Amino acid sequence: MSKVLIIGAGGVGGVVAHKCAQVPEVFSEIVLASRTLEKCERIRDQLPRPITVAQVDADHTPELVQLIRRVSPDLVIHVALPYQDLTIMDACLETGVDYLDTANYEPPDEARFCYKWQWDYQDRFRERGIMALLGCGFDPGVTNIFCAHALKHHFDTIHAIDIMDCNAGDHGHPFATNFNPEINIREVTARGKYFEDGRWIETEPLSVRQTFDFPEIGPREMYLMYHEELESLARNIPGVKRIRFWMTFSQEYLTHLRVLQNVGMTRIDPVQFEGCEIVPLQFLKALLPEPSSLGANYRGKTNIGCMIEGIKDDKPRSYYIYNVCDHADCYREVKAQAVSYTTGVPAMIGAMMMLTGRWRGQGVFNVEELDPDPFMEKLGQYGLPWTERFLT
Repeated sequence: MSKVLIIGAGGVGGVVAHKCAQVPEVFSEIVLASRTLEKCERIRDQLPRPITVAQVDADHTPELVQLIRRVSPDLVIHVALPYQDLTIMDACLETGVDYLDTANYEPPDEARFCYKWQWDYQDRFRERGIMALLGCGFDPGVTNIFCAHALKHHFDTIHAIDIMDCNAGDHGHPFATNFNPEINIREVTARGKYFEDGRWIETEPLSVRQTFDFPEIGPREMYLMYHEELESLARNIPGVKRIRFWMTFSQEYLTHLRVLQNVGMTRIDPVQFEGCEIVPLQFLKALLPEPSSLGANYRGKTNIGCMIEGIKDDKPRSYYIYNVCDHADCYREVKAQAVSYTTGVPAMIGAMMMLTGRWRGQGVFNVEELDPDPFMEKLGQYGLPWTERFLT
């Protein structure tokens, strides 16, 4: 029985709180904290058992330290913004508390996926005797664990990995993002990048695409992007020759995004407006629907998985493993849409792995470095069943 401090009360934070509340034998006490206390209170009032709520500005390490010392959690689950990874890791270091997140650090003034900032904490976390688990959402997270599962059970060597993320849902808005608009738009408008033959190859944003027939959804165009799990998988899957990440977008979404880019609304550098300095993308974020508000009317499904090629017993093997998640089903269970659900459930399971001792270590870890079996066992039990197909 353990106490957890969840930092972040958006769509993912709500899912994590709901799922932790479903497992009182592991999560005996739950504290939910955010900059906006009302968001925490709204989630608290949805839950089947009492939790504690608190207010904290996760941009400020001293404030985080004060909260952690007051709460005395066994684990901090960070599901706020990637900008805040380092301040929260610093607070965990100072207080000696384990840490878990779902996305790697990004500097506010640069759209850049890079684990180096967090990997640089390795020695400090190890010397402090605590554990940091990075990227325990779905992608990154479950997709990494799918690769570790495939390598452990189905391949002698993995040569190629294609991670494919399809959201075929309809939320009824002309334009909205499924998670924080600022992070989402920075990610989509960045240059693409993939790993091949030991080097990184860059592409123009959304310039490479192909069609894939997603189970339970059908054919969809998907676009090559860069995503942080490529970096850790290239380091942690021995012998891999190529890793790519693909995501689907509707033409309506891409048209809106193109117009916003053309008029400068996706810029992340400050501009002067009537004597005030504003960041256009942050202003746009204030105008768009809050992602946690999309769930009530969301219909359709997501399909996220990995196509993996390699060698088993000296023979070529192709293997596809994926999860399908229904937006409406997620809302009925936890008042959230499927994109938040597929991130929040793995965060809860990762926390469970750490708190029950199934995943333990001192230092900084990506999820594929740990035993995939106990995690894979819990995925279906807590709402994310997976399917695997052997193609050759």
